[in-house]
Amino acid sequence: MNLENIHNVYFIGIGGIGMSALARYFVANNKNVAGYDKTQTEITEDLETLGISVSFEDVVTSIDEQFLNPENTLVVFTPAVPSTHKELIYFNEHGFNVLKRSKVLGLITESTICLAVAGTHGKTTTTSILGHLLKECNVELTAFLGGISENYNSNLILQGTKVSVVEADEYDRSFLTLSPDFACITSMDADHLDIYGKAETLEETFREFSRRLKPNGKLFVKKGLPIDGITYAVEEDADYMAINIKIVNGAYRFDVKTPNQNIKDFIFNLPGRHNLSNALIALAMAVEYGCPPNGLASALASYKGVKRRFTYHIKTDDLVFIDDYAHHPEEINAVHQAVREMYPGQEVLVVFQPHLFSRTRDFIDEFAKSLSQFDYVLLLDIYPARELPIEGVTSNWLLGKINNPNKKLIQKLDIVSEIQQRNAKIVLTLGAGDIGAEIDNIKTKLNLAS
Repeated sequence: MNLENIHNVYFIGIGGIGMSALARYFVANNKNVAGYDKTQTEITEDLETLGISVSFEDVVTSIDEQFLNPENTLVVFTPAVPSTHKELIYFNEHGFNVLKRSKVLGLITESTICLAVAGTHGKTTTTSILGHLLKECNVELTAFLGGISENYNSNLILQGTKVSVVEADEYDRSFLTLSPDFACITSMDADHLDIYGKAETLEETFREFSRRLKPNGKLFVKKGLPIDGITYAVEEDADYMAINIKIVNGAYRFDVKTPNQNIKDFIFNLPGRHNLSNALIALAMAVEYGCPPNGLASALASYKGVKRRFTYHIKTDDLVFIDDYAHHPEEINAVHQAVREMYPGQEVLVVFQPHLFSRTRDFIDEFAKSLSQFDYVLLLDIYPARELPIEGVTSNWLLGKINNPNKKLIQKLDIVSEIQQRNAKIVLTLGAGDIGAEIDNIKTKLNLAS
């Protein structure tokens, strides 16, 4: 399919983080763009400021006439949209090119030098670091991010079309549409078992992704993963190593040992060993691409992070409020490690919203163990996302398994009052559901009370 012949692009699920990045890309390439989403959000409002028409009602009559010509209109949808969606049915039945987001991403990137970041955790942060490093090194690139970069206030970095930087998403096997020149795998922990059934199937799909590299492509893998490639590790023997690590004024200072040299004096402002690992692999890919090592240190020091990835909302002597997207036990463990490293000896309260009934069921014991590490646990009801309820799978079931006397099941409207009843200095909100919509309210009320 030749995207040059497409004049109009219609998105079903345009408010999704990956979908909205594509929408921005097509607007920048002078295409007419419109779409549907279930609810109005900050993302859809930002898209509307770009001139994109967004409808929130699933009716064919709401689609503008210019998007009803199948010869010059591409329809992009996300797997989260149900097959019963009326607009999706209409486009499928009337001869339109209807493609998943991942397929479109594959078409856009196939003629570029593609750097792809895969893994069950760390994709968004690593991709945004890598995109930022390449941009600061004046590479002609387009980077599609799975989160809003704090540096650019966008999920798209546009500085040319020679190189593409993308998240290689394992959900629904989406990353098998890509053919990267450089790829990394940050982790292969079991997840998305509603799609894969068992962890072994997920692992094999990562191996299949590794075989998608172009001839002479380079694969980077975190040391310890059961796939051959260029290895990287924090303070462990590997091809690329973060060494001489210190924490100075709340930031990491470290050196990088490469197969050919040592690059000294990096500063990285995101907390947590998991984030340091993400920075290391982004640096390794930038070095192998050909970025001059002497420019990478200043580029990394200016990296600010991704919204909802260990984002500080209050940072005073009396109270620290951090929000994070963590929605898997290993991600919760990573946030816990970062908080304890940065704030040793302080009491930490977590507000957690489980995401998906199936994920809660599949990792119930792991969730309980990871949450039990905090001093106080406030648990919200499960955010269903694309799923229907599963009998017996509830937040109350998870609460019963948490080995911590300071635990409580609460409603969203009670978050602030419940936080205020405890005396924790460090407050965390975690989850991939709609808990993010509560952050401004929590921040405002906690600031007023302090």
